[in-house]
Amino acid sequence: MPRYLDPKNDLTFKRIFGEHEHLCKSLLNSMLPLETSQQIVTLKYQQPELVPEIPALKDSIVDVHCTDNMGRKFIVEMQMYWTDSFKSRVLFNASKAYIKQLDSAKEYKFLQPVYALSFVNETFDSDSSVYYHDYKIVNIENKDKQIEGLEFVFIELPKFRPGNRAEKKLYDLWLTFLTQIQEGSEKIPPELLEEDITKEAVQYLESSSYTKGQLDVYDRYWDSIRTERMYYLDALDEGMAKGMAKGMAKGMAKGMAKGIEKGRAEGEAIGMEKSLINIVISGKRNGFTIAQLQTITNLSKEKIEEILSQ
Repeated sequence: MPRYLDPKNDLTFKRIFGEHEHLCKSLLNSMLPLETSQQIVTLKYQQPELVPEIPALKDSIVDVHCTDNMGRKFIVEMQMYWTDSFKSRVLFNASKAYIKQLDSAKEYKFLQPVYALSFVNETFDSDSSVYYHDYKIVNIENKDKQIEGLEFVFIELPKFRPGNRAEKKLYDLWLTFLTQIQEGSEKIPPELLEEDITKEAVQYLESSSYTKGQLDVYDRYWDSIRTERMYYLDALDEGMAKGMAKGMAKGMAKGMAKGIEKGRAEGEAIGMEKSLINIVISGKRNGFTIAQLQTITNLSKEKIEEILSQ
């Protein structure tokens, strides 16, 4: 029985979407909000522009850059974990791709749109069940009016749940492909094998099609991701703990502090601040451990587990 690799890894993602134009075209056409007349017909890969290195993002991003038959630019990125810097990086990357066109276009009117499609392997908006986020430059008073040129789509993969929508068949299939196949999977969702385009992509995930050297690179990528995440969470944990302690000392969180203090004094008989509950729930969704949540909130392990069990 074949063993499959995770499609979100740098090695597999780039092999599938960075080496096979028809697969990348299918992904973009199904994921981006393009009208029928705007669908991508052909794609050509291009070398990505170099951007300033951000330490927290050094190994966490997988990206593919391409141009279609109309001259439009597409940047596809797989972000393994969320940081506050990521949106700024995407904006910088897309803006640079847009401006770079002047080297050949010479006139502003010939500039073509740039689309940035970012798959995020974490939840970054825990207050909403919406996982598809489409950003455009729009008029505040009349959102039907917009400045063409840059468009950004962020997809929170953990929130996606497979459906059976005929009108969005490939959309659902590609998201199922990215979310339902994990490291070491031996069974593939049958619907992926019923569609030729996704069936082909699945074949590129078979571990037997990779050399030992490639598999070593695959494993090293996961090691680098885990290491970066550990450093990032440790720094975030330390920063949040210090910031909260300092803020409480200066009275910046007087309401929360009084509520916590009163609740503890009364044996926590009457609930706790809604904001503190949200901190616990949001932190857990974003990978914080119970110990880290204890440091941030000063709640007991039992109380945190009680909140998470509700």
